[in-house]
Amino acid sequence: MASGSNPRGDCPGISVLMPCRDCRDTLGPAMDSVLAQQGVDFEVLAVDDGSVDGADLVLANYAARDPRVRLLSPGRVGLVRALNMGLDAARGRYVARMDADDLCLPGRFAAQAKILDHRPEVGLVGCRVRFGGCREACAGYARHVDWINELTRHESISLNRFVECPLAHPSIMFRRDLALDLGAYRQGAFPEDYELVLRWLEQGVRMEKAQAELLVWNDPPGRLSRSHERYSIEAFYRLKAGFLARWLAANNPVHPRVWVLGAGRTSRRRSDLLLGHGVRIEAYVDIDPRKVGRPVHGRPVVHRDRLPEPGRVFVVSYVASLGARADICAHLKSRGYVPGRDFVLAA
Repeated sequence: MASGSNPRGDCPGISVLMPCRDCRDTLGPAMDSVLAQQGVDFEVLAVDDGSVDGADLVLANYAARDPRVRLLSPGRVGLVRALNMGLDAARGRYVARMDADDLCLPGRFAAQAKILDHRPEVGLVGCRVRFGGCREACAGYARHVDWINELTRHESISLNRFVECPLAHPSIMFRRDLALDLGAYRQGAFPEDYELVLRWLEQGVRMEKAQAELLVWNDPPGRLSRSHERYSIEAFYRLKAGFLARWLAANNPVHPRVWVLGAGRTSRRRSDLLLGHGVRIEAYVDIDPRKVGRPVHGRPVVHRDRLPEPGRVFVVSYVASLGARADICAHLKSRGYVPGRDFVLAA
């Protein structure tokens, strides 16, 4: 991939897709961090989604000063349409996502493009991210950042896709042809970024991460993931139920039968979403003596120490309490259960 500032306006190697709405206070540092990237040709597709706080004027100023910035002003069309309008206008071979309240760290685009350049089997590259919020005030979000930073290889990204989105969306770079061949962002009552990742993984896209921290992922109070209903916990579980059911149909050796780890009300409510997709819950697994031995909705509740031998059942874990995920994995592995073959995590 050619490097430099691309002064002639030729098609750049990378199109940076950055939707913007009412982000005047954070837009300058975000844009500066993008324009400071070196070693690759890129354009910035800044899609102003009807800003009323002056962010549109800031974007216009950047576009007037730097020919790499292309401003699209469709009015208030919503995030998904803004993303897809930017994709339609993209000229780069690769597309890098960026949000107007985050910061690119030096070398981000070059590192990610290098992976795509040298590994043709990889379709999407993320990176480790640096948490930009307050770890004490936003402990849950910080733990999520720590978790996704552990998932750097395709195998772990793919296997953990049903827990939460395994990539920070503004950190990704992907081949533009993927959006043309497999479809771009979809509108619906679900998080558009997670849906894209689940759909592309389902269709065989290999995803990797650069090992370095290359993005500061901020957590402002007004972030859509905090305020819009399509990013609610319930929306996440509704979305992933269909993808998980199809994955089970392809990977569960005793499909459609599963045992659900977690007999509490919340775990049952979330696992019940699988029933509408043809999955049959045979039993619940728990360690709470108040639940074990007491059938729920006609299904037995079995202590996890009494799980059948691997190969006889497939376990889907819906336990989401702090620290439970590691404990569950360790216990199931000690019993000979293999991730992806005998069990999968869904919380």
